Amino acid sequence: MNAIALPIFIPFILIFVMVAVRNSRAAQLISVLGSTLLFVVSLYLFISLKDTKILTLNMGSWEAPFGISLVLDYFSGLMLVTASLIVLCLSVYTIYFMDDEHRNNMFYVFFFSLTMGVNGAFLTGDAFNLYVWFEVILISSFVLITLGNSKQQLEGGIKYLALNLIGSMFFLAGLGLLYGKTGTLNMAHLAHILRASEQPVLINTSAALFFMAFGIKAALFPLFFWLPASYHTANISVTSIFAGLLTKVGVYVLIRFFTLFFVQDQVFWLNLFLIIAGFTMVVGGMAASSHYDTRRILSYHIISQIGYMIMGLGIYTPLAIAGAIFFTIHNMIAKTNIFLVSGMINRSKGSFYLKDIGGLFKQSPILAILFILPAFALAGVPPLSGFFAKFILIKAGIEAGQYLIVAVAIATAMLTLYSMIKIWNEAFLKKAPESSEVEPYFKKPGFPELLPSVILGAASLLMGLFAATVFGYTMVAAEQLLVPTHYIESVLNGLNP
Repeated sequence: MNAIALPIFIPFILIFVMVAVRNSRAAQLISVLGSTLLFVVSLYLFISLKDTKILTLNMGSWEAPFGISLVLDYFSGLMLVTASLIVLCLSVYTIYFMDDEHRNNMFYVFFFSLTMGVNGAFLTGDAFNLYVWFEVILISSFVLITLGNSKQQLEGGIKYLALNLIGSMFFLAGLGLLYGKTGTLNMAHLAHILRASEQPVLINTSAALFFMAFGIKAALFPLFFWLPASYHTANISVTSIFAGLLTKVGVYVLIRFFTLFFVQDQVFWLNLFLIIAGFTMVVGGMAASSHYDTRRILSYHIISQIGYMIMGLGIYTPLAIAGAIFFTIHNMIAKTNIFLVSGMINRSKGSFYLKDIGGLFKQSPILAILFILPAFALAGVPPLSGFFAKFILIKAGIEAGQYLIVAVAIATAMLTLYSMIKIWNEAFLKKAPESSEVEPYFKKPGFPELLPSVILGAASLLMGLFAATVFGYTMVAAEQLLVPTHYIESVLNGLNP
């Protein structure tokens, strides 16, 4: 099905269009229309899975494993739809929150190249092609994080680039070892070969390199320091798309690799995942509690929430994997949304620092509601999406007898709730300070500025209200991951290695 390539092809075309377009208004319109088309195509592809369950495309008509395969299953389909929704909302948001100097050329070019890289990573069925998409993401994100050329941005960008380049080195080394052992980098072919391997020690050397690579990119403990050092330096539009997409690509690959072909030494790896998940949750949650800059608080909570996703992988039951996928989708939406709201708070009050702002509840009740939706979703308050995501993971942990990680997850939820209440009290309930470094003022946000947050807030609410439907999709995705026979057969088309 050739349409599988469209989520990569659409942003690819938009890159060239944005290079040519110099009019700011035209760039804004093209960005919104292109993102809308991308979302519609992604939704259509996901709906198409209902009959076939898995869609494949061999690029250049080269049969797998000799050519590059694009594969769409329920896991990649859910991630693709969620990412496309976020890109659409960001296209609208940047109209009001990205400065004119960068919006119509450099920003949109690298915004859509980042989108292309993310979609490529979700769709590829080839491990080396995945490395290429990761490099596209890395280059694009480095340019975006340094737009503005301030000293703070350059410092954050260098930290971001340096540690992620180390991750890329681990990735490339892992690919070399894996190819040397198997003679292939097609992921279905790797699964066909490695799932029957009786040499787990040899495979573990490659698995360890990939774990380091994706641990850095997913911001797992103790490899997360690049994230809080860099995310708060960029324009809030850039930080929002980073929060929603970048670390989740790393999580996606960890789940994909360690359910598809790194399955030889599960006792070691699953215990390691649970330990890492616990430390990631606690350290991220505690660090967030100590800050008063909303961007830093939310950046540390990105780290904390990643722990829940890896917790599901570590428990490794169908319910746990389904919970991890549910949680990932929920977090992509809610985390992007709360960064959008923090940008509106900054626009309204002139600061991200909680001590300098206040009184927003009376000044803008709609902004207060828009904050509550993602904040309570992240904290796990019913009936929002985060409650059901955490409930599924905790239920899976109890059923598997993993009581310690369940206790850590519940404690981390309390830390998240504490941070969200702190932002609520400081920004919305307390009176605005009469004297501060920031001149007290209030700029009421208009509806077009609020619209992206309204859409994402509604998505979090609907995910909670229709949790059973979403859970049904994530359960199918989990079953496809844990029993990948159909995936392997669909890609290899009966090929014997």
